[in-house]
Amino acid sequence: MPAYHSNLMDMNTKLVGNMAMLPLKTQFKGPAPKETKDSDIIDEAIYYFKANVFFKNYEIKCSTKNQGEKEMYTLGITNFPIPGEPGFPLNAMYARPVDKQEEETMRAYLQQVRQETGLRLCDKVFDPETDKPSKWWLCFVKKQFMNKSLSAPGQ
Repeated sequence: MPAYHSNLMDMNTKLVGNMAMLPLKTQFKGPAPKETKDSDIIDEAIYYFKANVFFKNYEIKCSTKNQGEKEMYTLGITNFPIPGEPGFPLNAMYARPVDKQEEETMRAYLQQVRQETGLRLCDKVFDPETDKPSKWWLCFVKKQFMNKSLSAPGQ
């Protein structure tokens, strides 16, 4: 079965480097255009996550949704590499920003996406009735994607 490709990109989508700045339904401040439809790229990515990505090291360490939201927020705002910097895992796929302004826009957009994704992922991962991680997400604990792990070195 082929991988799913988004249909949210159109001819008028603004690019930063060669990365599309797609509209987001978000409560976080950033450069992303506001989405007015029912779903956006984050909803789509979470929806197709199980079909396209199988992580080897996917451990849910948070025991409650509130704890998970705090951890995801912290992860979302911590310093992270962007295309062109050492440590960015997909440097071969994305162009580095051409100037300082594009670099700042890209970093702000990626931070906004990270924050919003973390918040929405907690809504999916934690069972609202028990406030415990869902068994349907825990089944991905032993998987890995492209020989990459999301856990920090040494964890």
